[in-house]
Amino acid sequence: MKLATLRVDGSTRAVRLDGDRLVDLGAADLGELLASGDWAAKAAAADAGTATTYPADGADFAPVVPRPSKVVCVGLNYKNHIQEMGRDLPRYPTLFAKFADCLVGARDDIARPEETEEFDWEVELAVVIGAPVRRARGAEAEAAIAGFTVLNDVTCRDWQFRTREWLQGKIWDSSTPVGPYLVTPDELPGGVRPEVEVSLSVDGEVMQHDNTGDLLFDPVALVEYVSTIVRLNPGDIIATGTPGGVGHARTPKRYLTGGERVVAEIRGIGRLENTVAKDGAA
Repeated sequence: MKLATLRVDGSTRAVRLDGDRLVDLGAADLGELLASGDWAAKAAAADAGTATTYPADGADFAPVVPRPSKVVCVGLNYKNHIQEMGRDLPRYPTLFAKFADCLVGARDDIARPEETEEFDWEVELAVVIGAPVRRARGAEAEAAIAGFTVLNDVTCRDWQFRTREWLQGKIWDSSTPVGPYLVTPDELPGGVRPEVEVSLSVDGEVMQHDNTGDLLFDPVALVEYVSTIVRLNPGDIIATGTPGGVGHARTPKRYLTGGERVVAEIRGIGRLENTVAKDGAA
């Protein structure tokens, strides 16, 4: 299934993609649906013949989960990106966090802060949690994965590297597109350990291209690791890291200055198409 959160008449609705229509699932958003229990059966049972539907073409997508209780991000998780940044392969995942206020929809503008001169892109496979778990292992960690979505971890590099901790470069308001769809594991090659192509382009020029099979720590391992530290709730998001090709690692370095069209795509999952708004005007 492909599920999303759709903006409708000043509110939002959880929906399922059914051909060229989006079927209303009876919940305000995917966070509410996932927290309701037995969400997969409810989503599958919605009848396109009797439920309210909306056209998929031109849909106004909210962040796939608008208000997750947490967004946990992983740095340095693709082998080639680790190498381009001049680092050794880590023994453990490098973790940082984002907040719900960072998130924007799949076609919303990305707000470029006037305070940065080094605004960079990072396409990522993101895990969406579908069941509450703590210290999950093996099958429990696998079962906790509701599905996957696309996330662009847009980063202020000059702020990120002010200190050894990265948080201040990663949490700028309205800077992180996520969506448009949550795609359940049964739809993807590799299931809960998907092996799919990821790519990102800026104004039509391909900057990143890789396969999630290059991940050092796969989604199940990340659910196990993160849930050891903190409980994971339905709707929580784990961004699994970015492949090589970021602007900061290029020679010469390249950054987003405003006005660019950034497209982040994962085959079989979805596509983010966002314009960088100059000076945080979004």
